[in-house]
Amino acid sequence: MKFQVLDIIPHLKNPVTGEIVSTADRLNQVVQTARRAEELGYDSFSVGERHAGEFISSSPTTVLAAIAAVTSRIRLQSGVTVLSVLDPVRVAEDYATIDQLSRGRLELVIGKGNEVLQYPLFGLDLADQWGLLEEKYALLRRLWREEDVTWSGRFRPALPDKTTTTPRPYAGSPRIWHGSATTLTSAALAARWGDPLFTANAIQPRENYKVLIDHYVAEYERHGHDPRHRYVGSGSGAGGVFIADTTQEAKRQYGPVYEGLAAARNVPGNNSPFRDIDHAVAEGPALVGSPEQVIDKILSYHELYGHSLQSISLPTTLPFEQQLDILERFALEVVPAVRASAPTTLWESADPFGGRPGFAGATQPDAASAVTTDHDNHRSDIAYVYAH
Repeated sequence: MKFQVLDIIPHLKNPVTGEIVSTADRLNQVVQTARRAEELGYDSFSVGERHAGEFISSSPTTVLAAIAAVTSRIRLQSGVTVLSVLDPVRVAEDYATIDQLSRGRLELVIGKGNEVLQYPLFGLDLADQWGLLEEKYALLRRLWREEDVTWSGRFRPALPDKTTTTPRPYAGSPRIWHGSATTLTSAALAARWGDPLFTANAIQPRENYKVLIDHYVAEYERHGHDPRHRYVGSGSGAGGVFIADTTQEAKRQYGPVYEGLAAARNVPGNNSPFRDIDHAVAEGPALVGSPEQVIDKILSYHELYGHSLQSISLPTTLPFEQQLDILERFALEVVPAVRASAPTTLWESADPFGGRPGFAGATQPDAASAVTTDHDNHRSDIAYVYAH
């Protein structure tokens, strides 16, 4: 198993204390978290994109560029690039720039996004969301793989003259994943092109996401792609990750926060059914509990999904030092056990994208050796009380 840290950069008040950090501090926390994740041996760091709601992730390319400047090994991903509302020419340019800055460490994750308010903001019709995604993805693929492209389509002005976007990617087209949350369409699009799938595994029961993954697997086979290169990533729920010595203690500390955030979210059709912490821990995708509980839950999802990449999100309304301690403890106490039980070829020599120059010869740092690196010498055994 490989591990990703995802931040879609929500900017929310702590529902227990009412505290919220400034926009500047929150954005800088994302960069600091990515740097610490690299030190601890995580495989990738992903930045989300939202253009509505209580998020400050409207410019993920800017944040990823900042992360590229302070890291040297960790892969950089988006989660997701809302391609349906964007211009593929601009996406090709911006993300190729990040690929160059990071010397080949970029992988894109695309999708239509799950925020319906984004479409009128960009003057688009929500009814066209799937058509927009399909057409724009086909153009993006060509722009990254070809030079002197001419093109015409339904939703964007034609490219009648030969077009070569610059800069070019660092070493051939970066890999593109497809984010999938609610329908079979994204799964089918990924399978058609032989691309990997990233299941949100966020707010629905696990069986709903299994339907999407099964459809992807069947379609991938039907299109004749090599099953050795069929990779699936999985999210970890809207509640994020919280680790304590015991599951009971994790629920005691984090329960009021989780339930406060769940109660405050009222978006019909887009709410988690796991409204209380007991239900979320027992049946939901949130990784809350003892290290053993979290290991068992990830492996139970792996048994169902067969995924190669596990994404985690920190509880970003917590004090930042507590977030970093959770990140560290997860790396030390969860990651090694899951890696041993669920090996994968993703980003290894058998993976066609495993040898991109940004990764060639890279060594995997030992999380234990990184415990005292930077982080102001804070250790995971420092106790923080979330709500006073």
